[in-house]
Order: sequence, then C-alpha cells, then structure tokens
Amino acid sequence: MSLIASDHFRIVVGLGKSGMSLVRFLANRGVSFAVADTRENPPELATLRRDYPQVDVRCGELDVEFLCRADELYVSPGLALATPALQAAAARGVKLSGDIELFARNAKAPIIAISGSNAKSTVTTLVGEMAAAAGKRVAVGGNLGTPALDLLSDDVELYVMELSSFQLETTDHLGAEVATVLNISEDHMDRYSGLPAYHLAKHRIFRGARQVVFNRQDALTRPLLGEGMPCWSFGLGVPDFKGFGLREENGEKYLAFEFQNLMPVRELKIRGAHNQANALAALALGHAVGLPFDAMLAALRTFAGLEHRCQWVRDLDGVAWYNDSKATNVGAALAAIEGLGADIEGKLVLIAGGDGKGADFKDLRDPVAANCRAVVLMGRDRELIAEALGDAVPLVRVSSLDEAVQQCRALAHPGDAVLLSPACASFDMFKNYEERGQLFARAAEDLA
Repeated sequence: MSLIASDHFRIVVGLGKSGMSLVRFLANRGVSFAVADTRENPPELATLRRDYPQVDVRCGELDVEFLCRADELYVSPGLALATPALQAAAARGVKLSGDIELFARNAKAPIIAISGSNAKSTVTTLVGEMAAAAGKRVAVGGNLGTPALDLLSDDVELYVMELSSFQLETTDHLGAEVATVLNISEDHMDRYSGLPAYHLAKHRIFRGARQVVFNRQDALTRPLLGEGMPCWSFGLGVPDFKGFGLREENGEKYLAFEFQNLMPVRELKIRGAHNQANALAALALGHAVGLPFDAMLAALRTFAGLEHRCQWVRDLDGVAWYNDSKATNVGAALAAIEGLGADIEGKLVLIAGGDGKGADFKDLRDPVAANCRAVVLMGRDRELIAEALGDAVPLVRVSSLDEAVQQCRALAHPGDAVLLSPACASFDMFKNYEERGQLFARAAEDLA
C-alpha cells in the first residue's frame, strides 16, 4: 500500500527522467496530479502526451497561482529551490518535496545512501555488485541509472542509492540503514551561496540514518552524531577500531579492516589511490549492512571501474591514456591527478578546461606541479585555469579535443600517462561529459 494520500492534488515540476518516474508512480496509484516545466519542450513531453494524455501539463514560465493549487510540489533536482515561483508557493504553504522523499516513504527494504562531491557513482555501483555477489536481490540507482521510484518493488532486499545534493535538498527524512558523504569539495557553486550551504545540503542524507560511514581524511564528511550511533570510517591510513584502511606487510600493501588484512591492493583492477579509497568506502558500507567479506572481496577483484571515470583507454609507445571525463569539478580532477600520479612511474600530461561552473581552480596548482609534466587547456574557462596554475608547469592552449590529443602525444614521455580530467562541465563544447569522453577515447585510439 502506497504511503501517499490520494485525495490531495500534486504537481510534478520538471519533466526529465526523474519527473517522468514521478508521473508513472502517481498515475499507478490513482493520485490526482498535473505537470509543469520551465522549458517549452521538456525531454519527456512526447512520452507524457502519448502515455498519459489526460494529464494537465503547463510548459514555459511557472505560474504561481497554478502551483498554489497543489498540496505538494515534487520538484526536479535540476530546478533550484530558490526559483522565485517555487519560493512564492512555499510562502503560501505549499510543501516542496522530491522523488527521493517519496521513494523513502515507500521503500520497504533497507537503503544504503551514498553522496559526495566525487566517486559516488563508482562506490554505488561497486556496493551494488558486492550485494549481488552476496546473493542479495539488490536495486541500484537514484542519481545514477534508474530513477529511485522506478526501483520500488516488494521483491527488493536492499537498495543502493546514489544521491546528489540537489536531490537531498527536497528530502526531509531518508531513514537510510547506512548513509555516507564520501568527500566534500567545491561543486555547483553556481547554485549554492558557498561551501557551507552545499555542505548542509549533502548532510541531509544522514537524517534518520541508523548507521554512518565517514571519511577519516575529510572532516566535512563526519556528521554530528547522537550518542550510540554505530559509526564506521574509511581512509588511506592505517585503520583502527571500526575503521577500513591500508596496511603494509613485507613491502606489500593491503586493504584492511581494523587489525586484519583483507586483500593485496595489487589485486584491484581499478588504479590509483582514489580508487583504493573507493574500495574501502564500499567495504565499510557493505560491512555495515552485514555483507560477508568473501563476497565483497570477490566483487572487488573483478570490478573494472566505470566508463569516463579514470578509465584506461590504451597504451601507446609506453604511455597510458585515461578517460576521466566525469571529473566535472576541481575535487574530482584532484582525486585523479593525485591518485593516478602516485601510481605511475612518470608524469601526467593533463587535459583540462570547459565550463567551470563558477569554481575556484587555485587548489589545482600544487598537485599539478607535483604530478604533471604539462597541462593542455581547452574550453570556455581555460584562461581561469591558466591563471590559477601560473608557472607551475608548461601550459598549452588548444581549440579542440583532437588538437589536445595530438599535443599530448607530442608532450608525453615513456612511463607517463595522458589524463583527460577536465575539472569542468562539458556543455560549452559537448552535449555532455559522456560525449566528451567518447570523443577523447576515439581520438586516442585513432593515433597510429
């Protein structure tokens, strides 16, 4: 039985992927609702008109009077809650909510909830594979892949959810079995007033959580905890009680839990220190919900990583090429630069640039100086990155991705790695980060 009052009127605001999942969910439960979208031709409009021709849909500028007819607005993560029409409706007593809040009210199985500025897709996918290896009927999605409401099923034993700060803004009480914020660095500063506001949005994930996982190397990931809250940690240092980390024995580095070595780091298919941290975070989350270590380690040994996330493309003349197009913010690029930089014999030749989303690039300077041979810059905000890097390493400016790949080939020495990790969104030059990554991989593979 759905936990939603069917005699109330709802409006779905935003008709993208999550908006369409809301439409299906509400229609299946006989709830009275309408749809609004700020765009004249939203992505799912044709689907809505075909499958639900009876639903009232309003496109274009939001009408406050129309919104105020609803008891509750389910707002798309893509639309800022600061939008004046939404604020006006809220001021008149209309509740602003979202698909994750509705999912949480209706999910019958435990939820593993994962957020963070970076690596959440990798960790979410990995925990899902660990649960499947343990024989669990697991559903994986949220901000990644399948929208949350489409996952709801009485057959599911465990939900593994990637959640963005935008989704969490409209989530009042998630009630996860275990929740984590993997890391926090500046992102979406074009939407938030600053890091504190972004941090607050992320930490909504801990509301109602029964257990917590935090990153020992990032104080901003640790929530204010009530007494007696079960708490696990991960980090690249030596672990202590209730901690996952790295231990060294006879020159061999191991993933470890408390005082027990679990498996040699060299058995991981995913490369770099940042991916070792991802593996440890996944182990902590899985352990919190009772997944056995043998199943989790078996999944780790076969997990090759996700496309566009520090993904190996090819080796050519002693140089490895990596596609990290998903690094759409500074923190993600830093994780790849430092993680991969520590894992190779030579230096990195980095491709960076694009739409910086209002970010400050100054934190790139020292890691670039320590790990890079050169940086090839492209895109709208390349001069902002150039200014932040100063004279740390040689800088080469290009006007296309193909030109960037050619320059990297000329700059790289045997033992080096070429890394596309832009620290920027892709929309100034590409349809999305996937297209950027695919074109990079193709250009690299076409090198003779």
